[in-house]
Amino acid sequence: MSSQTQRSILHKFKGILFSTLSSEELLNSLDSFDAREDDVFLVSYPKSGTHWVAEVIENIPNARIALTSPIELGDISKLEELNVYSERRVIPTHLGYDMLPVSVKQKQCKIIYIVRNPKDIAVSLFHYYRDNPNLPCIETWAEFLELFLRGDVVYGSWFDHVLSWEKHKNANILILFFEEMKKDFSESLKKITTFLGINMNDSEINKIARKTTFLEMKNNAVKENCDPNHTICALTSNRNLVFRKGVVGDWINYFTSKQKRVFDEVFAERMKQSELARVLSESS
Repeated sequence: MSSQTQRSILHKFKGILFSTLSSEELLNSLDSFDAREDDVFLVSYPKSGTHWVAEVIENIPNARIALTSPIELGDISKLEELNVYSERRVIPTHLGYDMLPVSVKQKQCKIIYIVRNPKDIAVSLFHYYRDNPNLPCIETWAEFLELFLRGDVVYGSWFDHVLSWEKHKNANILILFFEEMKKDFSESLKKITTFLGINMNDSEINKIARKTTFLEMKNNAVKENCDPNHTICALTSNRNLVFRKGVVGDWINYFTSKQKRVFDEVFAERMKQSELARVLSESS
């Protein structure tokens, strides 16, 4: 892909790459967004499991919530569009902490932040780049991995993103690990509902667990494809592109031993002060 074509689908804002689906005008205006105290922000670096958690929240009975499209998706009209919702808003975003609208921080809105093993994210994002027409196609895995480690991909460096959120962790931020959700879904769901102040019994939890398996969601994605009301990712409204494998540890099929060593060295250096890194290391 030529650099000119790449420029037409990606642009830099404050040094970070964004899809042109997120207009510069909107990104510049995020601080004028008026958050409500009961807003919930569903935050992650791309390919961390946002769609899964969004589906889970949507399936909570009697929650009286409205799942919106990402706050950074579209043009300046997005801010007015978000004002139309009367229910409690659950707003997805892939923004790092520093770019989150200032009123969200002032009003101490609840934030669910999803973390996933960055090796699996790198593999998943590589396929997303290859399959998604809103992203440039990077020919080889080796080339993409270099870009990923440099932070020269959409939404910037995974390391910067995770560290920015960990640095500001407080009682209003619930950190969920993708791998823990896979291992003990019911426990993770209880964390989510408790955090949101919603009561659920065990049979309701089991019902949601059945409805939000990866296979079930992938099948639903085919049925609901390109439904603009179901756009969770600011990089596409095509739900078929979103659900690929959803497994833990797929990275092992892509990384050479040298690539793993280089990645682990960067991880150790960048995340040496991180508590989250200890949890992630157990799944690496």
